[in-house]
Amino acid sequence: MTAAPADLLIDRPAMTDGAALWRLAKDSKTLDLNSSYSYLLWCRDFAGTSAVARGTDGEPVGFVTGYVRPEHPRTLLVWQVAVDSAYRGHGIAARLLDGLTARLATERGITGVETTITPGNTASERLFTSFAARHGAHLEREVLFAAELFPDGPHDPEVLYRIGPLTDFTAH
Repeated sequence: MTAAPADLLIDRPAMTDGAALWRLAKDSKTLDLNSSYSYLLWCRDFAGTSAVARGTDGEPVGFVTGYVRPEHPRTLLVWQVAVDSAYRGHGIAARLLDGLTARLATERGITGVETTITPGNTASERLFTSFAARHGAHLEREVLFAAELFPDGPHDPEVLYRIGPLTDFTAH
């Protein structure tokens, strides 16, 4: 039995969460899996721009990793989003994204969100399209990385989703 979304704690990741984030990404079967080392580093260096959803046992059941773009400090780039299969369909990814964005609007003044999505990743397309609609923000799409730019074999293009301005977070 999984916890209801209301029972989940949205929190910043700790270094000790790195292995769990790696497993969630691996089990998603849709994300590009990075090395386990990179998830440990992410939980150390980018915990302030990432979020985890914790079950009643305190273990991560979902995450959003991101960073503030160095040359565009009001833009959050969302790197990966994953939710354990037992918890999907409850709006946890949207809750994580909304919570992280609200926190960073307050702490860092972000007014925009970017992410890349491969064509056919319907869940991510819906997540970010509904995020833009929920917050009354403009959504632009363009190919950021064409398939031929990837050196490690066949890879779909990565389409940049640019969402903003986010005014509902900064108005409060």
